[in-house]
Amino acid sequence: MFAGKTALVTGASSGIGEATALALAEAGADVALNYLLYPDSAQGLTEKIEALGRKVQKYEVDVSDRLKVEGMVDHIVEDFGRIDMLVTCAVYSDREPFHTAGIEGFHKTIDVTMWGAFNALRAVTNKLIAQQAGGSIVVVGSPHAISPFPNAMAYNMAKAAVVQMAKTAAVELVEHDIRVNVAHPGWTDTKGERKFFSEDQLLEGGKSIPAGRLARSEEIARAILFLLSNESEYINGTELVIDGGFSLPWNKSRVSQKK
Repeated sequence: MFAGKTALVTGASSGIGEATALALAEAGADVALNYLLYPDSAQGLTEKIEALGRKVQKYEVDVSDRLKVEGMVDHIVEDFGRIDMLVTCAVYSDREPFHTAGIEGFHKTIDVTMWGAFNALRAVTNKLIAQQAGGSIVVVGSPHAISPFPNAMAYNMAKAAVVQMAKTAAVELVEHDIRVNVAHPGWTDTKGERKFFSEDQLLEGGKSIPAGRLARSEEIARAILFLLSNESEYINGTELVIDGGFSLPWNKSRVSQKK
């Protein structure tokens, strides 16, 4: 599906980013792995991709640093010869009431989640335009972009912003044959969720979803690959929700009886 193409995945050392990077490699792509946390996982992922016969490089870069992101993308083009796809998965989030939240953590959430996505989008877009061969970008959103979940104002703000960012980019880049779409994962079973919830809470929380469980990262990755691929060539500037029916106006009593 992606033979001969190179993808950059930010936040690739865990969760959805890790699953997406591996799925891209399994589908034939060479993969640039951006990460800042979980270096052991990044190394393990590198070895898995190498075993598939794909080219892979790791880039330990804080995506909130624009100049470092631009330098990383320069290195990716030097190392791989080109870049064709981008998936922005890197995030940070603290959970506190906004009126008592530590400002440092509040800013870091926005810097990584919003500016980090923008920095990668901008740097990769300039390379894609220069290559004059089109491209495909998926910005990973969140239900937080739509619903005002309490104690998560900074994350809610950041995710709402990246949706508008992606849609504006889609409009501006259509003339360059570059598509930009948003994937909205629902509640997904990742390492990051364990910063906020215990195993029991995640298990119980999954029961509140119509699907009866949290999403697996691999399921989100498959949807992202669809948006990246030529199979979705007429899809641009859209939001794909992958949440097991959580956002539907479903009847809780019926779901509980079914389960």
